[in-house]
Parts: sequence; C-alpha cells; structure tokens
Amino acid sequence: MLAGLIFATDDADDRPGTLAATLPFGGLTLIEFQARLLVGAGVSQLLVVVARLTPELLGAIARIGRRGASVDVVRTAVEAADKLHPLARVLVMADGLVTTGDVLSLLTEEGGDALLTVSDHDAAPGFERVGAETAWAGLARLDAKRVAEVAMLPRDYDFQSTLLRVAAQGKAAHIRLPAALSGGAHGIERDSRALATRGTLMLAVLVSKPVVWADRYILAPLARLALPPLMARTVPSVAMAAAGVLLGLGALAGILFETASIGVALSIVAALLFTIGAALAWLRDEEPLAAFQNLAIPGLAALAALLLGHVTSMRDGTATGWTLGIALVVAAALSERAARPGGKRRWWGSPVAYLLIILPFTIAGMPLVALAAAASYAAITLAAAIEGFREKP
Repeated sequence: MLAGLIFATDDADDRPGTLAATLPFGGLTLIEFQARLLVGAGVSQLLVVVARLTPELLGAIARIGRRGASVDVVRTAVEAADKLHPLARVLVMADGLVTTGDVLSLLTEEGGDALLTVSDHDAAPGFERVGAETAWAGLARLDAKRVAEVAMLPRDYDFQSTLLRVAAQGKAAHIRLPAALSGGAHGIERDSRALATRGTLMLAVLVSKPVVWADRYILAPLARLALPPLMARTVPSVAMAAAGVLLGLGALAGILFETASIGVALSIVAALLFTIGAALAWLRDEEPLAAFQNLAIPGLAALAALLLGHVTSMRDGTATGWTLGIALVVAAALSERAARPGGKRRWWGSPVAYLLIILPFTIAGMPLVALAAAASYAAITLAAAIEGFREKP
C-alpha cells in the first residue's frame, strides 16, 4: 500500500496568515497540485499535516477528496501513525514543495527508506541539510514505522524535521536529483510571486517532453513563448480549446474550398493552440479538457489528410487521393499503436510532422505528392516501430 504525507503548516512569506500550501498555483492551490502528483503516482491514502485549519485549506482538502483517494487531516505524528497502515510505504512531500511527476517517479519504485537529495552546493532555499555536503530535496519514501518512531518522541518537536532526522539516522538511501529531470521546476516556495514563476517553469517542463522532432523543436518552443503571458492573464484553458476548435474548423473549410495550403497551415496553428490548452488544463486539474485537446491534435490531422484526399480525388476524378489519405491515416495510427512506451525516436513521424510534410507540397500545388510523401513517412515510421517492438518485446 502506498500512502502520501503532505505537510501544510508554514505561512507564506509574503502573505502573513495564509498557509503556503493554499497559495494559488496555476488555477489550483499548491497542496491540490501536490496531491494530484501523489494520486497519479498510485497513492490511495493521503495524510495532510496541519498546524491550523483555514477556510482555504478546508476547501482544498474537500476538492482533493474528490480525486478518489482518502484524505485525513492530522496535527501530530501520533495521529499520523494511528491513521497509517503498519505495512504502508509513505511518500513524504515537504511543505511548499513544487516538483514534477518525473521526479516523484524516482521514489515510487519498490525499495526501502530513501531520501531525494542534492549536493549542498546545488541546494535551493528551504532544503534541509542531511549531511556535511548533502541537502534533502523535499521528497522521501519511508516505512510507516518511521512515523511511529517520531510519534514516540516529545510532541513539541517539529514533525517534518524530526521525521527527516529519524530517516537519516536510519540509514535511508540517498537518491540524487538529476538536474535535467526537473527542468528547473523543482524547489520549495512559500512566496506567491516566486510560486507563480515556478508555475510557468512547470508548464515549460510539460510542453518540452515530446521526443519527436516536430513537437519538440516547433510546437514546444512556441508554446513556451506563449504560456507566460497566458498564465499572467489567467486565460481560461477552455478558451484555448475553443480557439483551437474554431481554427480547426476553419482549416477543414479551407481544404474543402480548395485552399489546401491555408487549411494545412491553420491545422498546424490549431495543433499549437491545443498543445498550450492541454498544458493549461492539466495544471488546472481539468483532465477531461486536457484529454480532449490531446486527442484533438491527431484527430484534426487525420481529418485534414482525409479531406485533402477527398477534394483531390473529386477534382481529378480518380481514387488516388482517397487511397493516399486513407493509407496515411492508417499507417500513422498503427505506428502510434506499435510504438513502445518511451521507445519513440527523434526522427519519427507525428500528427504535426505529417502536416509539416504536407504543407510545402500544397503550397506548390501538388496535393497528391504531399499525401504520398506523408504516407511514405508514416510507413517508414511504422516499420521502425514494428522492428523496435520485435527486437525488444
């Protein structure tokens, strides 16, 4: 059983009387974002350690409870030990910690007590020292008995610091935080302005993950440029989704009325809007909207390819356009299906990559060549995916 322990006791540095855990973070509160990461990592029980309950914290805890995990509020180590199953493994998250799912995954694997650490030279403000040259990076995986050991100590001891000391004295393993994995988004923040900056970095991490060249080198950089002003103006993620849908419909209309190059270009811009909107929706806990936009990108690319083939076949009086459009969509869909998790290569095709291949040929007035080139690219990608699957089943 995997349990989560979140500390929410310290006040914000720039907002006296406001808990740092309840500061806004991308449309949520910070503690809701932390809980999302833990639930996503497989946690079924959440314990929130508090010093006092505020209306903002109560509201956040109520919303966390709707995510499917049980949520208990505790004030002391004694209460926490009573709530935890004796055999539970506990993921501990420091007060005010901002991190990513990739960083958290370092501690979700099987194993004994472990502390996420950084060198003292690289330690961010708020990281507690656990050695002469080592600092705790705010995450730990501990046995429930460590909490029970803290419960046996005097109650006036600081729960978080004491738990860390007990784990360190118990020879917990140290897992180094890879700098490249966090993307600069990992740290402890109790200042609302600094937390807003962390939110922007978090979004940059979210949109920089793609491996395939088209998404990584074209969509992701443009999305990173657009996200900070959108976050600053609190643009609703549903507005980005609506803009993407409207632009996508305009793209399909452009292809239908035989302005294929404009239609394909608009499809690429719509994919960019969906990428930005999906990142915003994910951070704001709007998962259905994020899932819709992630699916809208391949859906729009498929419709654009099929419609381009249809228009070309109707114009030429042959079935070539239909055949190439269907072949492209089928090969692209199968290559996505055949790709192993984490097994994609930089040069492989993607929905946006196929649109980028199609665009210059449609500008030159050669839609059949455009579809043939994209379909060939999809077929090569499919062959590579199948070969990779055969080599490493």
